[in-house]
Amino acid sequence: MEVFALAQKVLSGDRRAVARAISMVEDGSEDLPTLSEALYPKTGRAHTIGLTGAPGVGKSSLAAQLVSAARARDRTVAVLAIDPTSPFTGGALLGDRLRMQTHATDPGVFIRSMATRGHLGGMALAAPEALRILDASGKDLVIVETVGVGQAEVEVATATDTTLVVVQPGWGDAVQASKAGILEIADVFVVNKADREGADDAVRDLRNMLRMGPKGEWEPPIVRTSTLTGDGIDELWEAVEKHRDFGERSGELARRRRSRTLEEVQSMVAFRLGRRAAALLRGERDGGEGLADDLAARRIDPYRAAEILLSEVMAPDGAATSPAGETDA
Repeated sequence: MEVFALAQKVLSGDRRAVARAISMVEDGSEDLPTLSEALYPKTGRAHTIGLTGAPGVGKSSLAAQLVSAARARDRTVAVLAIDPTSPFTGGALLGDRLRMQTHATDPGVFIRSMATRGHLGGMALAAPEALRILDASGKDLVIVETVGVGQAEVEVATATDTTLVVVQPGWGDAVQASKAGILEIADVFVVNKADREGADDAVRDLRNMLRMGPKGEWEPPIVRTSTLTGDGIDELWEAVEKHRDFGERSGELARRRRSRTLEEVQSMVAFRLGRRAAALLRGERDGGEGLADDLAARRIDPYRAAEILLSEVMAPDGAATSPAGETDA
């Protein structure tokens, strides 16, 4: 399918076209720039929610409950379940679909599992592209669920308008969780499985950490939920809506989206320049050995090597760069 035709189908909400476009993101298709150019002007309407937390806290079940809450309010929803680490581990992805099977035939719901396969730059760059596709397809709400709490997962979850950090009773040492940085990125805290013993302790720990932490205009609320009974889901929805309203009123939502876009572009540039520099470092320079050989033989030091590489990377295509780092005419 020609890329422009595919983009038009995505904009019309065609489910097969949306699925194919996300597959292009996963595979790192060379047609992605063309697809992005066609879709980007039509984005920025969907509200995005990131769900992150340790494995087993019930993120998938919580996402399914949020989908139900959105549909009860006549909102269309997309769910993107992300595994940044492996394209082969289907556990979380299969689990998501089993838990959300009640929504599988709902035309107002789109559920997709995603892992990086060939995308250059990894999930940190792939996820925003996938989110834009779902946004452009006309969905009112996009929920992003990650499988863990590593750096890649946190980066993906925070590339959203509202980040939910999910914990459960007996969630472990609060200090260690704080060191992991997971608590610093929450817009809303969710104590899931709140019907279990220890929920009060988890809420108290979170309140103590918030009390000791930095203060801002928005204080993250703590919401108790139970996906088993459905308790707290309406309160969680209300907390998400309040955060969205706050973001729109204060201008924080626009600032956050602008900052994310700028960081994404910087990451794209840095990644491409890094690949080119790596190729030059390994390759042969005019009439001599590779720069890597010069480093290994200690003919030049790393700082000098970096200067030479920077000159060569920034040189116009086809221009030669002398060992002194000066571009020849």
